[in-house]
Amino acid sequence: MSKLKKTRIEARQDVHEIMRLLLKREQKIDRNREHLWVLGLAADNTILLIELVSMGSVTRTIAEPMEIYSLALQKRSVKIILVHNHPSGLLKPSAADKEMTDRMIQCGRLLKVPVLDHYIISDKGYYSFAEDGLLAELEQSTKYMLEYEVKALGVKEGKQTGEKNKAREIARHMKSLGYGVPEIMKLTGLEKAAIQRLKV
Repeated sequence: MSKLKKTRIEARQDVHEIMRLLLKREQKIDRNREHLWVLGLAADNTILLIELVSMGSVTRTIAEPMEIYSLALQKRSVKIILVHNHPSGLLKPSAADKEMTDRMIQCGRLLKVPVLDHYIISDKGYYSFAEDGLLAELEQSTKYMLEYEVKALGVKEGKQTGEKNKAREIARHMKSLGYGVPEIMKLTGLEKAAIQRLKV
């Protein structure tokens, strides 16, 4: 495993190949259980740490944020990659996989050590949360977001909505006074189609 440290992740397939080789080193009886690893990375995607965090049953493994982040932080990792295997070979995230990833994304946000990706691997291939767009989707989740962040997000969205409504009211008034669409666009920042839809 020490040889794999200092390796730079250049492409998504690199993670699968490294972790597939590690899984093959496990005793045959243990290969039929889910493993969860964390890879700690430097800013240039050089591997600083590969740690087996949890070994579970045939269908699931459980790990707490403290277990996932403790060694990564000690090694001064600036981002992490989560990897776990599915002994069934099915490369599809379960509800529990998504839930755990959601929690780790929020922990990473707080610690300023983001989750770069989460891989599900088997001998046949891999599934990447980032490649499939699921990571970006989970980054928008507020389920595990701290309460003050949710409130701040609501205030920001409310402010943006208020500004849009104000711009529409100004545009409606200008339209009623006979201003042309180009002038209204310039003064309000609204799109042409949005101005044309306004009823006076």
